[in-house]
Amino acid sequence: MNIFRLAFELFILYLLYKLVFELIIPVAKTTKQVKKQFGDMSAQMQEKMNQQQQNTTYNATKPAEKPTVKSDDYIDFEEVK
Repeated sequence: MNIFRLAFELFILYLLYKLVFELIIPVAKTTKQVKKQFGDMSAQMQEKMNQQQQNTTYNATKPAEKPTVKSDDYIDFEEVK
């Protein structure tokens, strides 16, 4: 009877080993990597937003240029009957 108990305990230890090293540790590593990638992406988006705001403020301080209209750009409209 003692051998069956030993075999059962070894089987349970094997299952725990497989659970930890093939499920828990990879999931933890993946979670950590995904969090890092989201943080990097968030930082990039924040940097782009800051650059766009700086460009907007720069463009707002520049004097507005009036668009030039050429006389030959105008095409007469003819009503078709």
